[in-house]
Amino acid sequence: MYLETLCYKTRERLELINITKDLNEVVRKNGLKAGFVLVQSLHTTTAVFINEFQQAMLDDIKSFLERLVGRIDYWRHNDPNLSECSRQNADSHLRAMVLGHTLSVPLRNAELALGYWQSIILAELDGPRERSIHVQVLGLPDDSKR
Repeated sequence: MYLETLCYKTRERLELINITKDLNEVVRKNGLKAGFVLVQSLHTTTAVFINEFQQAMLDDIKSFLERLVGRIDYWRHNDPNLSECSRQNADSHLRAMVLGHTLSVPLRNAELALGYWQSIILAELDGPRERSIHVQVLGLPDDSKR
């Protein structure tokens, strides 16, 4: 079992980052052949999810999130009479809640067992900021690398 924190510096308020390669590197570095990777966002305004990482799809995801939870809609969290939050980021919290903060992905042959078009995506929903995720790897060692 191994725990690592990965950090990302985002550039946009709503940004989607493919972290699949980074997660596979954590698996390789720890020499595991089979098991699970647990991925957890350490922020209430970021999310992790699985989808296709293709530009048209990414644009659709962003449009969907903006239609689902409008930034300019009235949210109590943004109301200075009701909340001390100055970031005006209620939409970011709600979008993260919809997408989710954790993933569990099995390992197969020393890498993430994902479908052909699947990638693990970190969603920045209140950037730009510095963001962190925890990656916990649990599994059996790859004896061929020892």
